[in-house]
Amino acid sequence: MPSLMFTRRTVVAGAFAALSIAMEKPVRVHRIFELRNYLLKPGRRDELIALFEREFVESQEAAGLRVVATFRNLDDPDRFVWIRSFADMQARKAALEAFYNGPVWAAHREAANATMIDSDNVLLLHPAGAPVALPSSRPPLGAEDDAQSVFIAATYTAPHADAFAAEFAEAATPAVKRSDGEICAAFAAEHSKNTFPRLPVRENESVFVALLRFDSGAASRSLLDGNGLAMPGAAAPEILRLHPTARSLLR
Repeated sequence: MPSLMFTRRTVVAGAFAALSIAMEKPVRVHRIFELRNYLLKPGRRDELIALFEREFVESQEAAGLRVVATFRNLDDPDRFVWIRSFADMQARKAALEAFYNGPVWAAHREAANATMIDSDNVLLLHPAGAPVALPSSRPPLGAEDDAQSVFIAATYTAPHADAFAAEFAEAATPAVKRSDGEICAAFAAEHSKNTFPRLPVRENESVFVALLRFDSGAASRSLLDGNGLAMPGAAAPEILRLHPTARSLLR
């Protein structure tokens, strides 16, 4: 009979394989992620998304990072949530310096900042469990916003977040599957020094973040209504229900 540790590792590998399987040809594996949760001025979200998708996707990626996902928060019309990734912390520093000191941000920063109240709610993360393989292409500029999928980002306070990943996979996977969802990826807090202090992050926090995908809002609600993300001994997670924008890489 396999040990409990072996069983948990097997569950983690199976649960977190969905993202890699579903993607197209992968690019270089990235090990550093930012989950960015912006509070915007009332009624300005669509304005920022239009600007972002037109000006800030290809220009950031040309600087050496990957814009992984862009979302509308379904439960707060003034929240814009997005994820970007980097090969490592050194690559993050170089990419952010190149973009934020470059011509595109200089040309459009005033318009972007004019939509925002707070852009400092940022978690610096690394993959927990299997690496996250990213797809190589996204919908083009002008694509219709036709995605039906809904994502849930569930953030738990977890002093040992990497170990918490195995516990989460074992406990939550059955409930997620019953709701016709999948665990796309899991992340733990990255405690490296913020080498680009011009952009603050939530430092000194130990968190675990699960990213789940559902084919509909009803499916995501069924999981939450059934308390499917409750973890023994852990406080209730912070829940973000998210809908991908037209050019989001994750859809």
